[in-house]
Amino acid sequence: MKLLYRFIFLMAFMLVTTTTTKAQDMDDILFIDLEYGRVAIEMKPDLAPTHVERIKTLAENGFYDGIVFHRVIDGFMAQTGDPTGTGTGGSEMPDLPAEFSDYNFGRGTVGMARTSDPNSANSQFFICFDNCSFLNGQYTVWGQVIEGMEYVDQIKRGEPPRNPDKMIRVSVGDSSTNGMSTPEDTQNSDNE
Repeated sequence: MKLLYRFIFLMAFMLVTTTTTKAQDMDDILFIDLEYGRVAIEMKPDLAPTHVERIKTLAENGFYDGIVFHRVIDGFMAQTGDPTGTGTGGSEMPDLPAEFSDYNFGRGTVGMARTSDPNSANSQFFICFDNCSFLNGQYTVWGQVIEGMEYVDQIKRGEPPRNPDKMIRVSVGDSSTNGMSTPEDTQNSDNE
């Protein structure tokens, strides 16, 4: 009987621990709802804690909702995060110091955009379409796409694109499908 109680206790402990870990992990997932579907980005606070905190703050304040992808280069990356849509804007928050790492800029890697000053990142970021290892050590990596890269691949190309795609909604840790846009939702909202 003691063995049965130990087993039940162990299973209950594992369930609570797993649930807590998943909830904590969700705090480091950024969701970007596009016209095509939802993109999930695992944020990397171990690599760039200040940048991750900035992205979370801006997302939680709705800053990114409705912002376009203003620079999208085939075989390279899709850039967004500028409220002016020109590539020259940012948030009202101060620029961030660089947090460069040796993490490889591969397909789906998310980095912070900046000017020629390494310490000028603010709100703009980019998602790599392909291997961009030539950026290693020169830009701050703060995330990696873990789901929905097929939707990133559909973002319209151009500098700027003629009819740019936008981030419909950006949220942190929202694993539910509530608020998630699908192509059908977008079409329905356009017809209302």
